Amino acid sequence: MKKKLFVLLAAVLVLAGVAVGYVAYARTGSGGVTENTVPVAEGEVMLGQENLLFRNTAEGPGFGKVGAVPVTAAGGPRQLSGLTCDRFAFSKRTGLCLAVQPGTLPPETDVLIVDEHLRVHHKETLPGTPSRARVSPDGRFAYWTLFVSGDSYAETGFSTRAGIYDTQQSKLIKSIEQLAVFLDGERYYANDVNYWGITFADDGNRFYATLGSKGHTYLIEGDFKKFRAKVLRDGVECPSLSPDGTRIAFKKRFGDGWRIAVLELSTLRETVLAETRSVDDQPLWREESVLYGLGGDTWSVKADGSGAPLLLVPHAVSPG
Repeated sequence: MKKKLFVLLAAVLVLAGVAVGYVAYARTGSGGVTENTVPVAEGEVMLGQENLLFRNTAEGPGFGKVGAVPVTAAGGPRQLSGLTCDRFAFSKRTGLCLAVQPGTLPPETDVLIVDEHLRVHHKETLPGTPSRARVSPDGRFAYWTLFVSGDSYAETGFSTRAGIYDTQQSKLIKSIEQLAVFLDGERYYANDVNYWGITFADDGNRFYATLGSKGHTYLIEGDFKKFRAKVLRDGVECPSLSPDGTRIAFKKRFGDGWRIAVLELSTLRETVLAETRSVDDQPLWREESVLYGLGGDTWSVKADGSGAPLLLVPHAVSPG
C-alpha cells in the first residue's frame, strides 16, 4: 500500500512539474523568442462559423493564445486573441477554454465559459489537467475531460473527470460518474470506471462518450434528461458525433498508438481513415472531413477513408 501511494505521489509531482512548465512556456514563448513563426493579421478574434479557431502553437508571445483564420483561407495569416488556453472549443456563441493554473499542486484547471468576443462570463476551478474540450451544437452545454492522475491514456492507473456545464441553467456537473450505464441490458457496476470524450447531438439531449473499465473502452449512448446510457460497442475512444448525427469519428487502438476511424451508428460498420500516423486527439467534423491535432498542427482527412491527410493549419491545435 505504501509503495502504491509513493508511486501515485511521484506521478502527481511529475505531472505538476510538467503542467507548470507547460503553462510557463505557453505564456512566455520558447527560448526568449519574441517573433511569431507565422504571419499574424490585425483584428478581433470572434466566435463564428466562418472562422476556424484554435490554440496557437507558433513560437513567440502568442504561444497558447486562441487564434482564428477564415475557413476559406485556413493556411493564411491568423488573428490572435488575448485568451490563453490549453484546450479550446466553441459552438454558436459559447466558447470553452481550459487553462492549467500555474504552480498548483496537485494541478488545477480553470474552466472558462466565454462569449462570442472571448470575454469570460463564468469560471470554475477543478482538479486535474486538460485533456478534451467540446461545446454542444446548440451552444448550451460545455463539456470537458480532465486528467486527475497519470499523464496519458497509456499510463496504468490514470483517472479522468468528464464534466458538463449547462449555460442556460448555470448548472455544473463536475463528473458524469453517477451516470446509470447498462451493458447487455444489465446495470454496469465497477470500481475502475472512467469517462472521457463527451459529444452531444444537436437535440441537446442525446450524447456519446467513452467508458473505460477493466481494459475495455466502451462507446456509450446517453440520454441526458434521464441521465442514463447504454453500451453500443467496445474499442472506441474520444468519440465525435457528425453534424447529421449518423456517424462517430473516434480514435481506435492500433498497437502502441491510435488510428482515426468512423463508425456508422445504424450498422456499427467501421471505416479506418487514411491517416496512418498515431493520433491522440478527439476528432472534429468539418463537413465530410475530420480534423485533428498532430505534431502541433491541425490536419484534415476525408471521412470516407479515401484520399490522404492534408495539413490544414500549421502551428495550431484544438481546432473549433
